[in-house]
Amino acid sequence: MNTLKEALQSMKAPTLTEEQQMALREGARKGRIQGVLMTAAAGSGHPAGSLSSMELYLLAYGAARIDPQNPDDPDRDRVVVSHGHTSPGAYAALAFWGFVSEEDLVPHFRQAGSPFQGHVEREVPGIDWGTGNLGQGLAAGVGFALAARARGSEAWTYVLMGDGEQVKGQVAEARRIAAKERLNRLTVLVDLNHIQICGTTEAIMPADLVALWKADGWRVAEVDGHDVGALYVALREAREGDRPTVLLCRTVMGKGVSFMEGIPDYHGKVASGDRLRLALEELGASEAEAARVVKLRDAPLPRGREVRPPVPCLDAGSPLTYGAETKTDNRSAFGKALADLGARNRGVAGRTPLLVFDCDLAGSVKVDGFAAACPEGFVEAGIQEHAVATAAGAASTAGVVSVWADFGVFGLDEAYNQQRLNDINGSSLKLVLTHVGLDVGEDGKTHQCIDYAGLLRNTFDWRLVVPADPNQTDRAVRWALTEPGNVCLAMGRSVVPPILREDGTPFFGDGYSFRYGEVDVLRPGRDGSLLALGALAGRALEARDLLAREGLEVQVLHTACPLGLDPEELLPLLGTGPLVTVEDHHVDTGLGASVALILARSGRVVPLRTLGVTRYGDSGASRDVYRRMGLDAPGIRDAFLSLRASHA
Repeated sequence: MNTLKEALQSMKAPTLTEEQQMALREGARKGRIQGVLMTAAAGSGHPAGSLSSMELYLLAYGAARIDPQNPDDPDRDRVVVSHGHTSPGAYAALAFWGFVSEEDLVPHFRQAGSPFQGHVEREVPGIDWGTGNLGQGLAAGVGFALAARARGSEAWTYVLMGDGEQVKGQVAEARRIAAKERLNRLTVLVDLNHIQICGTTEAIMPADLVALWKADGWRVAEVDGHDVGALYVALREAREGDRPTVLLCRTVMGKGVSFMEGIPDYHGKVASGDRLRLALEELGASEAEAARVVKLRDAPLPRGREVRPPVPCLDAGSPLTYGAETKTDNRSAFGKALADLGARNRGVAGRTPLLVFDCDLAGSVKVDGFAAACPEGFVEAGIQEHAVATAAGAASTAGVVSVWADFGVFGLDEAYNQQRLNDINGSSLKLVLTHVGLDVGEDGKTHQCIDYAGLLRNTFDWRLVVPADPNQTDRAVRWALTEPGNVCLAMGRSVVPPILREDGTPFFGDGYSFRYGEVDVLRPGRDGSLLALGALAGRALEARDLLAREGLEVQVLHTACPLGLDPEELLPLLGTGPLVTVEDHHVDTGLGASVALILARSGRVVPLRTLGVTRYGDSGASRDVYRRMGLDAPGIRDAFLSLRASHA
């Protein structure tokens, strides 16, 4: 086996020997048996597509330079399975090459608590990305290839795909990025079995795949997907090109099982009873093996690998402090901090490379400074947000600090599925959303991202930071880029004056360090509290001044972390109220919702009013849009007075 693996990895020989081909053919036969058995034992799964992809999996994992004893080697090749429902085929190939044991795999497929889930997941050694819905894998492969290039690595990336997903837009986006970036160490194998759930690919949605891939700048080769010798030659030739290569592999759906071949019936249906006996007989196995596997499902569950986000190694530098006279926006503060980190870490041995993605908005989202300082770490991907969301997420797991800045409605609203998958995959993306909230005023309701906290609330590990001013933005950026895990920074478009202490010095200036989840006491008070999110802290301070004219001394609190509030820190600050939360966000899914949940769980009774966005916004100057939504200083004052009067 080691000799065969070495031959595939090195590809020194122009062809495989007959003995090597026989070993692979036998591996494919056994893999098909395992695919039929594991789906039958589970009572669900996708056997037929797994059988058609079997040789592709064996050759890709054989050629990939991944050590089964060290599958997390940062300089390894990567293999991405885009048609993740064919997991039985991928898992069987991993068993063949020694990544997992057959005894762990076959009985425990699709069993609660087992790492061998119905679709491929990273808990299985050798699986580098849990692709989820179809169309994701190529973009993930692009991210891995870009990360390898940024690290100066010669690692190769292999992506295995189905033919039904070829018509998805995200696949086209990823094709174009790969060609533009000349990712010649990227090879794709497409399983052309011509069958999808509802019929043939030609009947459901015809596409000239040769023409499509060639039009986007790829080298295209057609090959018999069941001929291991031909696959080897095609993979070997792909290593010699100066651009990415796709192998269009002609296969037979359900290969090796007569009643599954060439039809869609067993796309998602397992063989059972007489059909199972016939399938095993045709593949050279017995029904007794099926009974043995079923009994083994009661054995202790195997453990999967632990997936942890990488810890970056960066010099965060010294924060910039913007004085009272400075007039700038949080976007610009982000851009300056990013460019500073890029310049101070560029080319320094041992530092984690930065890889910054843009979707045709570099000047607006302020990554143009980084692009000028570190052009080799900048990826301009055009207006292709779905592919970029996946590519940036995948890259973040492969030895780079990955940053993607975009407008809120594009980077999260449009690409929510991809950000959910980044969460599932334990990626370490730094997502910077600009132009969020009603603050973008004139752009109107379609471009006012008012739901970013609510969307990220639905995930389990994304952290959200909404800084109050340029000073907090600078420090939050330096914190985020040196933190493992997914972090989203959200900010508006407008100029934001620095938040000042009562003595006129910057509140988030010298001596301040960003801490996730912290509540900032901007002003003390005894008559209740205003708790603001992000840039509305300034308006809350203005409202406090208006309330002072009413003889009230109101505490002003701020948090940048609506999803990370610590009840033990927040509750002592609130007293007995009244409390008004203020946010440029959907009123029911952001800061106010978090505070209400904390109060309810604690049993504390505090008069509460949540101010936020209660409808889609107007198109006009942001100050007018805020006023009409009751989020200007007089509106905040009136809400506080009304709440106080109702609980007098």
